[in-house]
Amino acid sequence: MPAAVDLSLELDQISCRFASRDDPGKPYLAVSQASLAVREGEFVSIVGPTGCGKSTLLNVAAGLLAPSEGSVRVHGKPLAGINRDAGYMFQADALMPWRSAIDNVTAGLEFRGVPASQALAQGHQWLQRVGLGGFAQRYPHQLSGGMRKRVALAQMLVLNPEILLMDEPFSALDIQTRLLMENELLAIWSSSAAALGGPGKGAQRKSVIFITHDLEEAISLSDRVVVLSAGPATRPIGEFAIDLPRPRDVAEVRLTPRFVELHQLIWHAMKDEVMKAYSKQFKPIELGA
Repeated sequence: MPAAVDLSLELDQISCRFASRDDPGKPYLAVSQASLAVREGEFVSIVGPTGCGKSTLLNVAAGLLAPSEGSVRVHGKPLAGINRDAGYMFQADALMPWRSAIDNVTAGLEFRGVPASQALAQGHQWLQRVGLGGFAQRYPHQLSGGMRKRVALAQMLVLNPEILLMDEPFSALDIQTRLLMENELLAIWSSSAAALGGPGKGAQRKSVIFITHDLEEAISLSDRVVVLSAGPATRPIGEFAIDLPRPRDVAEVRLTPRFVELHQLIWHAMKDEVMKAYSKQFKPIELGA
């Protein structure tokens, strides 16, 4: 475990219980005594079976969900309420359909009381950064899926968060667009502090917690991959350092022998959990005589 001063986010012995629809007297234990520590500037991906509680842990980290047990610390300080050091990028589009791309990007700055001219300048800078400089006045319905994800990325990063929480942000994209977005994310994450919003936050890379079902995506992007068990009572069952050199091209790195070794190693650790989750959710099809 790294020293506390080096940590941007700590989840310590987190448990989450929810009311059960099937048995109101017996709460559903979604997450059980899960601990996770993310270093300053570290890119961590969390993988696990469908429905295992990955998004639940991310919501706890964001301060959107208070754990039933355990504690959350941000830069060594207990988290109370919303994590204002974090930006959150959801799986589903969270753009406001009545606002143009530039108005979506600047919305958070407006809510913070940033002067309109300054917010507009920063918004255009970030649209340019994600390759949409010429689409500022387009509305979400006029943009492709990949373009909407770029707007959402700019919308999050314009606020210069120190921690990026990303819940399967590229899962709905076609494979080519997804690879482009993954490389774009890595390029932005690797950029200097100046490119990520200017002075005041230090020269450290952003810390990232990235939720994904795609093991190849997790390995391609990350410094470390954490594997969760099948639910209920999800908990981390293994973590793996990703020693692939940076900078990376997410398509090319998947062809390297070390990537294949890491994939086999991590898949071996999570295969049984995936099969457990599958057997709980899907009954075998019985063919008639």
